[in-house]
Amino acid sequence: MTDLSAVLDRADQNLPASLERLYSLVRIKSISTDPAFKADCRQAAEWLVEDLKTIGFDASVRDTIGHPMVVAHHAAATVDAPHVLFYGHYDVQPVDPIELWEKDPFDPGIKELSDGRKVLTGRGTADDKGQLMTFVEACRAYKDVHGSLPIRITILFEGEEESGSPSLKPFLDANADELKADYALVCDTGMWDSDTPAIAAALRGLVGEELTVKAADRDLHSGLFGGAAANPIHILTDILAGLHDATGKVTLEGFYDGVEETPENVKASWETLARGAADFLGGVGLSIPSGEKGRSVLELTWARPTAEVNGIWGGYTGDGFKTVIAAQASAKVSFRLVGDQDPAKIRDAFRAYVASKIPGDCSVEFHEHGASPAIQLSYDSPALTKAKSALSDEWKNPAVVIGMGGSIPIVGDFQKTLGMDSLLVGFGLVDDRIHSPNEKYDLKSFHKGIRSWARIMAALAA
Repeated sequence: MTDLSAVLDRADQNLPASLERLYSLVRIKSISTDPAFKADCRQAAEWLVEDLKTIGFDASVRDTIGHPMVVAHHAAATVDAPHVLFYGHYDVQPVDPIELWEKDPFDPGIKELSDGRKVLTGRGTADDKGQLMTFVEACRAYKDVHGSLPIRITILFEGEEESGSPSLKPFLDANADELKADYALVCDTGMWDSDTPAIAAALRGLVGEELTVKAADRDLHSGLFGGAAANPIHILTDILAGLHDATGKVTLEGFYDGVEETPENVKASWETLARGAADFLGGVGLSIPSGEKGRSVLELTWARPTAEVNGIWGGYTGDGFKTVIAAQASAKVSFRLVGDQDPAKIRDAFRAYVASKIPGDCSVEFHEHGASPAIQLSYDSPALTKAKSALSDEWKNPAVVIGMGGSIPIVGDFQKTLGMDSLLVGFGLVDDRIHSPNEKYDLKSFHKGIRSWARIMAALAA
């Protein structure tokens, strides 16, 4: 029996006790956004510290201006082993509307679905208590067998991820030397499907802008002034329509600076995932892809930048009809960024474009809504390659390297503040109902997630 196989066997043997430990954590009502649960959030942090100490971690609760952090350290069996920072969060979303839950959200258990799957039920089972405990339990199995860990590990669990992480950036700044590692491991993502593990190598960035076009000093009678007075709704809609050309590309000057084409071998691997436009859009009642022509829906959502209008208003929108020319009109616009696109340059280009479309006797005001760059990890980095192989050994199907259309701010913070890339591996599924009533986490995700982290740790050590 190899060293790793003994660890995997121990993870299997530990599963009943691992579930009981997860249940104990899930029972703690660590809802970070509601001040009424402040004591519960601290209780969750303290519970994790005590559990990590049983595995031999030097663990402590660290106070912040908000909910506390959990920081823990464990040495490796060899001094030259790689050093990783594992991140997760112990806080959870509110449970409202409570009447839609099939049972008490803080009374976890196992349920069998109609398709035969066994799932763990309760708030936080998938996001993120079940996910973070897969790593903790993998460490436990290693320690049980070998008395040591194959890699040096620092753990950071926060308690405000579900409420905007206001304490995280100051904490990283203040403790950068202690937390810096070779790279971070983040377990807050998901599988491609229930048999296919995934590693996320790209996260899109974001720029948010709100603009208000102003014309006359008051709303005007459209019979008296129509055809002569500038209409800010016309101006605004012309601006928004001009953001894309006939091929779906964004027209802002320099918008594609820093955008590289996805490697052909990566696009080829995405094609094997067999998620075409009909599959992707069918679930929302659509069938025809928008955006840049000639690109797959996976490439459009994972690897290409976007410009989207998220809201627009102006004039009279109440019941009935009012024939006015509005004095002003507003819109909210967001840009998803990829590669090395510079959020500041994108914002400047957008504002310059808008200003060029404003008539001389009108004006425009802007209000920014945050900005963050994209994260692009090397598709062939040694850590990613090792993790991909380890996951492929555990699951029915080989692991796939994917992109993510959204953003995980902590990954950018790790890169910007601590100077390290992240390896994003998670075992959630699209039907886990995170943030919704009746949240669940597949028992297979939890069990094989533990085994997967044991394999990844062994692979990284090798």
